[in-house]
This record gives sequence, structure tokens and C-alpha cells, in this order.
Amino acid sequence: MMLLQIDWNPSPILFKLGPVAIRYYSLMFVIAFMLGLYLMKKIFINEKISLEKLDSLFIYSVISILIGARLGHFLFYDPQFLIEKPLEVLLPFRFSPKFEFTGFAGLASHGAAIGVIIAMYLFSKKVLKKPMLFILDRIVVPVAIGAMFVRLGNLMNSEIIGKPTNSDFGFVFKKLGEDFPRHPAQLYEAISYLVIFIILWFTYWKTDKKQKSGYIFGLFFVLLWTARFLVEFFKEKQVEGGENWILGLNTGQMLSLPLILVGLYFMFRKTKAQI
Repeated sequence: MMLLQIDWNPSPILFKLGPVAIRYYSLMFVIAFMLGLYLMKKIFINEKISLEKLDSLFIYSVISILIGARLGHFLFYDPQFLIEKPLEVLLPFRFSPKFEFTGFAGLASHGAAIGVIIAMYLFSKKVLKKPMLFILDRIVVPVAIGAMFVRLGNLMNSEIIGKPTNSDFGFVFKKLGEDFPRHPAQLYEAISYLVIFIILWFTYWKTDKKQKSGYIFGLFFVLLWTARFLVEFFKEKQVEGGENWILGLNTGQMLSLPLILVGLYFMFRKTKAQI
């Protein structure tokens, strides 16, 4: 059984360039965005959309995901910090007790989802000149695989940890000074997102579901937020009081439930009205 236990203590820093540390978490974000750009290029070619618009899509996506995820984290989990130190929320720096580069530590997927939807509305109107659901049905495909890399970054940082397994199975997060195994919740979530990506990729390329406006977007919401809801049972709460909701559900689960319903609506609505 000890073969199922892993002592986990990687350095979060890949290498340093002078005073600047290149972290695995940042690398995972770069891979996610670059891979997303490559996959969207294939989709744009398939849809006969000018690749010139891909640059704008990349900019809209990067800005909306970072700002949405950052604001979402503090709005949902630490609103007091947002009120007291708004600049430290929006900028990758800490100003006190001393000035230092921190990167964007603290990102919420629910906030990222809201940010992307707003950005795709603007992109569809100003650049693409197509209905909003057209781009949402397609961008969620690379978003799914991108989410996998983000969770792998969390694993490298030994953050968003799972609950103790009370057995010989799990990861022992040495960075936390522990000697007992926990569920590798980050890995559970990453694997879930990989499976979701495969399902969406198959749905887009091998079925006619992309012809039904909003279907793939809805499928993404149902699969993603259901996976998030289930994995939350294995996670430690991120903030105190985060499990004080009805039936003991935590904040992440409560935020996921309405998004699952939104996904079901877009999958099974009878009309083909486009936003």
C-alpha cells in the first residue's frame, strides 16, 4: 500500500533569471494559452474565419481570464482584502510589508468563467461579427485543456490541497510540514478536465452538435461544473466559514450549481435563438 503514497515536495520555482523567478505555475499558464491559441487556429481554419482575428481573441481571452479569475477569488473568498488592497488584487505585486513580485496567486475559476463570457460578448460584437454563442461553443474546447494545466500548476505549488485520506493512499505535502497523505484533489480535477476536453473535441469535430447554437457551451458548463462540484468533496475548504452553506456544501459547490443549470438550459432548449 505504501506504493500508493507519494512524498510531494517539488520546488515551485523552475529556474531563476537574475532576481526574477520562473515558476511552474506561470509556465502552466503560458502552456495553457499557447495550446489554446493553437487549437483555436485549427478551429478558425475549419470555420473559414480570418486568422487576423485570432490575435484579438487571444488578447481578449488572456485579459478576461486573469482579471476575472483574480477578482472572482477575492470577491467570493476574501472580499475584505479586495476592499483594503485593490491594487494588490489587480497587479502581480505586494506593496507591504515590502515591495515584491508575487505573480497572480489566488485565481477563481468561477470568476474566470464570468470574465470570459463578458469578453466573448465584446469580441463577438466588435471583432468577429457573429453571434456570441458561436464563439462560446468553440472557445470552451481549448479552455477545458487549459484548465487542466492550471490545476497541475496548483499541484506543483502544493496548494488547493485535498482532505486527509486516513489511509496509505495519497500525497504527503511536505511543503506544509505534514507527514500524512491527502487526496491529490488538484490531480483529480486535472484528469477530469482532460476527459472533458476529449469529449468536447470529439463533439466539435465528429458530430453535428456545433450546428445547434449553444450546445457545446452548455455541455462544457455541465461537465466542468459537475466535476468541480464532485471534486470539492475531497478538498480542504479555502476560507474559514466556506462550508457553512445548506447541507454542508462549500462556496465552490454553491457557485457551481447554478452554472450546471445554465449548461443544461443551453443543451436542451428547443429554440435556436442566439445571444
